[in-house]
Amino acid sequence: MDEGTRTTGSSVDPAATDPGSDQGNRSPEEIRADIEQTREEVGDTVEALAAKTDVKAQARARVDEVKANVHAKADEAKAKARQATPSSAQEGASVAAAKARENKVALLGAGALLLAFLVGRRTARP
Repeated sequence: MDEGTRTTGSSVDPAATDPGSDQGNRSPEEIRADIEQTREEVGDTVEALAAKTDVKAQARARVDEVKANVHAKADEAKAKARQATPSSAQEGASVAAAKARENKVALLGAGALLLAFLVGRRTARP
């Protein structure tokens, strides 16, 4: 691979590897620190590559993203429906439910009448 096209990783300092330079006389602690830093960088690279190749994890992440979008759109639709429903219709439904609770006898009578009508129609058919 051409050195000019590399996009990740650290570049090697030629002065650090040149035995004739002043940096060639590094202490063992400095060398150990460089080795440890390189190990960390390689570990990070391996983790990134593993994440890119984990198809199941990517699919789960996509499913979670889609679920979140669906829930957000559902909440948005509910809010729009609440805004679109006139308050008078909501109040009318509440009043009708309250009157039905107050007049249970009348409601039961109307229900019985409707049931008798439906039974009569069903038995009248040949």
